[in-house]
Amino acid sequence: MKKYSRILIIANLILLLGYFNWSVYQKEQTLKEGQLVLLQLAPVDPRSLMQGDYMRLNYKEANSELINRQKAKRGYAVLKLDKNHVGEIIRLQESLEPVNENEIVLKYKTINGRLFLGAESFFFEEGQDSVYNRAAYGGLRVDNKGQSLLVGLYDKDFRQIKPYRGK
Repeated sequence: MKKYSRILIIANLILLLGYFNWSVYQKEQTLKEGQLVLLQLAPVDPRSLMQGDYMRLNYKEANSELINRQKAKRGYAVLKLDKNHVGEIIRLQESLEPVNENEIVLKYKTINGRLFLGAESFFFEEGQDSVYNRAAYGGLRVDNKGQSLLVGLYDKDFRQIKPYRGK
């Protein structure tokens, strides 16, 4: 009986590690091949006493009147991108398809009438808050299934903000 327990534990461990590695691989693919989408930020407070320095991201697009008409708690926000990759929500839908050629989908969920588009927090090194105060856009990489990963914050000129590395 002891022999089978060990085999079962080892098999479960291998399955768990395999699942974890597959998940990491999928996120790396999204970072590498995902389409860049910039979402305009609404003003927020960049401090947290418990978690250190971070910025709670509040996207202007998440405050749209489309939310009030949507009944589904989860679905896909269909965005139209301009030449600078800035996304504008044009509709919400429950399924991944159909979308037009110039549209991209982004998974969403609603909680208490607020639309969450994925990454709602951006953590940064202590003392870097002045660098990120000029953030105008949150940059997301989005795959063809609507999964997104936050890749950074961007200024009003659509340039990614890099942390200051002084002495």
